Amino acid sequence: MTILAIVALLSLIWLLWQLIRAKHFNRFKRYLHHSIKPQIITAIAQELTDSRSPLTPNSAAHIKASQYYWSQYSIRILQAALSRNIITEAWLKETGNWRNCQHLFFIEQQFKAELVQYTDAELSSGPTSDIN
Repeated sequence: MTILAIVALLSLIWLLWQLIRAKHFNRFKRYLHHSIKPQIITAIAQELTDSRSPLTPNSAAHIKASQYYWSQYSIRILQAALSRNIITEAWLKETGNWRNCQHLFFIEQQFKAELVQYTDAELSSGPTSDIN
């Protein structure tokens, strides 16, 4: 009977620990949406406005679509914040959010943005076909 009580108590402690970890993770996601998302939206608008050219006119519709794409999921907000140095790796480690960041990358991996960099030559050559 004593062993059963000890196992039950240890199980309860483990469940409470999991609850605390879940609350920390949810707090991290709320922080991304409430504090970081507005900064990302502003940064995207500024970047696209500054980089207007004949090849990339970056109209208002394009800016709104980009803002929607990057703010749709927590993982994309995090990716945009990391790439623009709004959030740094050092900050994640200092605040104890490194594990939350890793967990977010794991659970939302299907929504992660695949970043592709194009050169000016590739942009100016127009669409290409891979069909032979």
